[in-house]
Amino acid sequence: MKLRTWLTGLVIATQSLAAQVGWSQIDLPGTPPEAPITIVALYYPTGAAATRVVMGPLVLHVARQAEPEPSVKGLILISHGLGGSEISHSLLAEALARQGYLVAALRHPGDNWKDGSLLEKTPERYFYVRPRQVSHVIDALLADPRWKDRIARGARGPHIGAVGHSAGGYTVLALAGGEPDMARLARHCQDEGAQDPIFCRLRRTGQGPAAAPAPDQAPLKDGRVQAVVALAPVGALFSAESLGRIQVPTAIYEAELDRFLVPRFHAEWIAKNMPKAGLHRIPNAWHFAFLDTPTMPIPTPDGDIGADPPGFDRAAFLAKLGDELVAFFDKAFQD
Repeated sequence: MKLRTWLTGLVIATQSLAAQVGWSQIDLPGTPPEAPITIVALYYPTGAAATRVVMGPLVLHVARQAEPEPSVKGLILISHGLGGSEISHSLLAEALARQGYLVAALRHPGDNWKDGSLLEKTPERYFYVRPRQVSHVIDALLADPRWKDRIARGARGPHIGAVGHSAGGYTVLALAGGEPDMARLARHCQDEGAQDPIFCRLRRTGQGPAAAPAPDQAPLKDGRVQAVVALAPVGALFSAESLGRIQVPTAIYEAELDRFLVPRFHAEWIAKNMPKAGLHRIPNAWHFAFLDTPTMPIPTPDGDIGADPPGFDRAAFLAKLGDELVAFFDKAFQD
């Protein structure tokens, strides 16, 4: 059995050395059926030649509808931030796919660049719906005949990890076992809102997460997720106790000059209560440093998504971060 595992790993590693990036899109039915569909961008290793593909304000380097390699090292979910897109983090997705991973980047129904209804109509459900949307994608891909047998498995089951930015960072930590505490969120914005103004102002105006009761108490944790990376995550609402109980390998990235989610209330609060998690502080970085740079201005409450502080090289940073994510998940999936 050990020899078979070693040989499988060797085959996958050999494939990934020369792989380019395939890309396709799938639309998953809603749950319940009347709910909106979930659009998912899939990035995966392929032997086909990639080309430059312009999609709105972003540029991908992928082979559309290409045939995937027979095996992948694991499945990595990507959860975007508030009002984001399934292609917001294409450079990171492409880096993972080139090195042998199937990456599923979802467009969160009701919280994306086209549809903000989740917050506008049912803000009390925001922090509870998002993680379940990711679990829905995992369910679908593990049942999909095209993909389920391609995903490498270990002693803990299929290799599954997750990466999230901002609200997506919250989302992947919730999948790992972090629990939202709405009373803590309310206290934070009451007592410290002046020091975390953008986040708390969004919340007060209805454009951001509200501190309302949970619609139900069903667990958000998904035991199939074996490793997570949280990029500039929303963290002020996590209970310290639940963060301390997270057991899966976790990496937390903090943008040093983040004004959207002031680090000491978010990324650093998470790291403080997860002593085994790795905290990576990115010098001279703003909140949106983890996103692909768009080809046109996109305004936010914290300025243009594509803007960076003087001297910050986003392209170089994302290339380095892509390598770090590959190394992190490779290590996490060693059985």
